Amino acid sequence: MHRVVHLTGTQQRILRCIRRHIADHGKTPTVRQTGPAAGMSSRASVHYQLIELETTSAIVRQPGRTRRIRLP
Repeated sequence: MHRVVHLTGTQQRILRCIRRHIADHGKTPTVRQTGPAAGMSSRASVHYQLIELETTSAIVRQPGRTRRIRLP
């Protein structure tokens, strides 16, 4: 049985930005690129939202890599 997860509007925007960047550039965006693309000015807020997206399994982050976000 799968758990139903509801993403916040901010999390949905970040996920769309990640998908769009991968489609346009073939690689995931950095945190610095993700913030402005999602309408966020604070990198700390972007980091927090990425942790939340990882918790909900919307993304997978690979330790030790600069562009370490992967979509499941």
